Amino acid sequence: METLIGVLPQDILLHGPTKLYVDKYHWHQPDHGIVASYTAKARDVQDHFGLFRGVDQIEAFAQATVGSCCPFLECRKHKFGPEELRNRFIPAFISVGRVLFHNYIAEGETFMSIGKIIFYKFRQMVCEGRIYKVPAALDLDSYFSEFTREQMENYDLSKDFTLVAELWDITGRAIKKEAF
Repeated sequence: METLIGVLPQDILLHGPTKLYVDKYHWHQPDHGIVASYTAKARDVQDHFGLFRGVDQIEAFAQATVGSCCPFLECRKHKFGPEELRNRFIPAFISVGRVLFHNYIAEGETFMSIGKIIFYKFRQMVCEGRIYKVPAALDLDSYFSEFTREQMENYDLSKDFTLVAELWDITGRAIKKEAF
């Protein structure tokens, strides 16, 4: 794998089908960052007034960033695939820094996580970034086909995207199974 583009999220993430909050990867530079999207489903907003909870937004961002990028880099480093990774490591969501919510996500709305890798060493990764609502009917693959690292660094997006949340110091680590 050169990048996560074209990889199914369920092939790299270990989360079960009802807690998998990444539908697709749209842009990825392995040492710098990622853009991934998810559409809030009925089960995600059940008993929450039709809204995708803030805690689930944080989880979605963590899955899209540290949960996807760290395993990718570990597979590349050790020259094995995601299945071997599953046999050796368990992903752990270690901490959340600061989060500012600006808007909400309702059932059926698509949002994207745009995450920057701030630190990666010894199977631990720290990311920061933003969550945006995606304009209806926008083709994200096409939109991000010419996206650059500089645009990602500056959150240089069309004004049609709606800022939902800003996140800092989202930290995850791959822990060896022997530790359990």
